[in-house]
Amino acid sequence: RYEEREDFAVVMQPFFRNTLLPLDSNGKPDLSFFAADCFHFSIRGYAEMAMALWNNMLEPVGEKQTYNNFTHDRSKLKCPNPEKPFISTLRNSGFRNSDPNLGKTKSSVPYWAVIVAAVAGVLAGSL
Repeated sequence: RYEEREDFAVVMQPFFRNTLLPLDSNGKPDLSFFAADCFHFSIRGYAEMAMALWNNMLEPVGEKQTYNNFTHDRSKLKCPNPEKPFISTLRNSGFRNSDPNLGKTKSSVPYWAVIVAAVAGVLAGSL
């Protein structure tokens, strides 16, 4: 939808895709990364996620890190450099050709088939 735009881009940042639960020195979950409810992140956890997101935005498409290692190490924070002083997108990362129509294919499933399948599924489920 946005690949033809020169002034806007949408890029998935997969830093959380393969992240494992942070562990303490005893091999148990490190609760310092989580809030009191043990579900939401604490300030420390949000800081780690913010660094991972920032690093992902600077990494070229196709080379983005898909995990966060929860090291609480500020030296892993990446900075823009003179060669790439920008946030990486499909166009400027060189992962895909800049032709916006490249790789677009027509859907092989007609839209009405999805509706029929959904209605059939609801009817079958209610029976």
